[in-house]
Amino acid sequence: MPPITRGLLLVAMSLLLAACSSVGIEEYQGNQPQLVPEQFFNGPLSAHGVLKNRSGKVTRRFNAELQGSWDGGVGLLAERFVFDDGEVQFRNWQLIPTERVSAPSVRTFIGRAEDVIGDAEVRVSGNAMFIRYVLEVPYNGDTIEVNVDDRMYLVSDRVLINESKLTKFGIPVGEIVLTIIRGTAPLDVKQAATK
Repeated sequence: MPPITRGLLLVAMSLLLAACSSVGIEEYQGNQPQLVPEQFFNGPLSAHGVLKNRSGKVTRRFNAELQGSWDGGVGLLAERFVFDDGEVQFRNWQLIPTERVSAPSVRTFIGRAEDVIGDAEVRVSGNAMFIRYVLEVPYNGDTIEVNVDDRMYLVSDRVLINESKLTKFGIPVGEIVLTIIRGTAPLDVKQAATK
């Protein structure tokens, strides 16, 4: 292979690898407002979002009521989702702080919920919180396991934006985009659509 072709190939491969690499949570360590899970996920919250399929089309809308509390340093987040087709789903998260230190500016937690397989890895730094886990979801009368990569960003003391990438065998299968608001109760999706 001629040297110029080999050089171009190396540059192209480097660009491809850089494009595929994920931004680490450490990148957000200096961002404000600071996300402190014990403060933000405490008391009543509401969530409003959409589920997209792998082509980016919105297939479902939902609102949710959340109630957060902390006891002995362990967080509990009870979630009730109401979808636009009338389906109601519940999830109860437990956030357990760990002593692991991956970087001085990063706090870590273990996350657990009924439909999460194993432990979720939770990392917090600056205004960001990243959670990776395997979720068991209903599919065609059965369940399948989907990898979830949650990326949350606090944009004000009351508003958090969450983007979730869903994959199966490394292949994108969907995305969830939602906003979580502290201290408010959501409208039912069907009621909101008629207003």
